[in-house]
Amino acid sequence: MAFLLNNASISSHLRSSSSQTGDALSISRRGFHIEPGTREKALLAEDSALKRFKSHKKSVHKLKRIGDVLTVVVVAGCCYEIYVKAVMKKEALAAGKSS
Repeated sequence: MAFLLNNASISSHLRSSSSQTGDALSISRRGFHIEPGTREKALLAEDSALKRFKSHKKSVHKLKRIGDVLTVVVVAGCCYEIYVKAVMKKEALAAGKSS
């Protein structure tokens, strides 16, 4: 119990000291409190020249789904092979004992 209390006090101390460490970190966590300027808006705007390099969400989602299905099939096949080998070994041992 004492460890938990010390752990909580350490984490609260780290949180209080991290808020004092640097303005850059605290600003990045706060987000925008003012309207971005023209330069920031230009940097955040969508660039048509880069549009062809973006991945399409639907195709990526389909590819991930196919990968997940293939993974499940391969794992199931491996489990089946292990099961078959174990059953065959057990049958071989039973046949060896009965002889």
